[in-house]
Amino acid sequence: MWGVTAPSVSCGQTPAELRRRLGGIVALSAREVTAGPAPGADSCPHSELCTPAKTTMQRPGSVQQKIPTAFSTAVRDEPATKRHNQSYRVLATGELSLKALEAGIHNAIVTEKVDGSCCYVTKYKDSPYLWARLDRKPTKQAEKRFRRFQSSKTSTEFAWNLDDDFRTVTESWIPAHGVPQVNGRLQPDENGHIPGWVPVERGSKPYCWHLSAVNYDAGLALVLRPCSEKNLLEITVVPLMELLEQTLELVGTHINGNPYGLGNKKQPVHFLISHGSLQIEKPLMLNLTDLITWFEGSPEGKVEGIVWHCKNGVLFKLHRHHLGLQWPVQDPYLTARPLFVNVDLTRYECDPETKSSFLVFARLNGKQFDHFKDTLWETDAAS
Repeated sequence: MWGVTAPSVSCGQTPAELRRRLGGIVALSAREVTAGPAPGADSCPHSELCTPAKTTMQRPGSVQQKIPTAFSTAVRDEPATKRHNQSYRVLATGELSLKALEAGIHNAIVTEKVDGSCCYVTKYKDSPYLWARLDRKPTKQAEKRFRRFQSSKTSTEFAWNLDDDFRTVTESWIPAHGVPQVNGRLQPDENGHIPGWVPVERGSKPYCWHLSAVNYDAGLALVLRPCSEKNLLEITVVPLMELLEQTLELVGTHINGNPYGLGNKKQPVHFLISHGSLQIEKPLMLNLTDLITWFEGSPEGKVEGIVWHCKNGVLFKLHRHHLGLQWPVQDPYLTARPLFVNVDLTRYECDPETKSSFLVFARLNGKQFDHFKDTLWETDAAS
């Protein structure tokens, strides 16, 4: 998918074995996984409404690399709205990038860009696991050298010492699909990062909120997905096996400052959203004036940004900040939509932990809310 061909790989191999076999890079081909009724999958009472549109769970546009902006960009010497410690802003010009035009962006599928933490589902220790994004970054000394080089605006290429310039990562770390390599050595991107993934293992404190959205004993994930009618969203339980080779976004109370206002301190909630699943139905014109009008003037425009999924698998994005617009916003579109809760844990042999978001939604099983934001969490109901 990302232009790197890998030999056949046994899913039972450890990440270290995979790295050795592939000469330092893992480039697993995306596998399509049939989504039809999987063993143990919940059957939604709104089945005629909540059937996902795709016949497979492998959606277009797996997010393995940093997504380029659809428009050419320009740098302005003024404080950024996205990062408070950044003294410049990156704004979109009115010109579509050449790569976007070559990829056929005018015929692309358009989806909502969700503000969360990027995740990936693939096998680990012979079982489907949730993996968290973890980029290999430069050491402090290498970072200083790189920043000085960027400030110098020289046309030469920065020379990385691949042995010494990057922080060590856990043995289970694997590079993202499509990371380039030269002579078998992984190469950093233009930001000096080597994108990759680390498995979210049981009992991991740094990834406790990731763990709250999965249950490894039963092989399940808590997923928000659209239904095919009346703008309805469904929160439900999906077998991790169905999500193999998908990338998803983890959103919730303790992710990115909680821009969607989900849960609360006493009752945090977290769940996953498959990339490419929240399609924008109304066609958008590819000019900045119309896009700004859409972002500012329509309920559907209250999103962090847009992602275009081109037919050749290439993705392009546009963030509100590229247009000088603020994020987060009041009443984001995601939580303004109606929600049906379909989380019946009596169907599974599992004992979720106390912090598990499965328990939160299981208490609301069968209920429908006119707006996601109106969901009554247990502590709200008690008060």
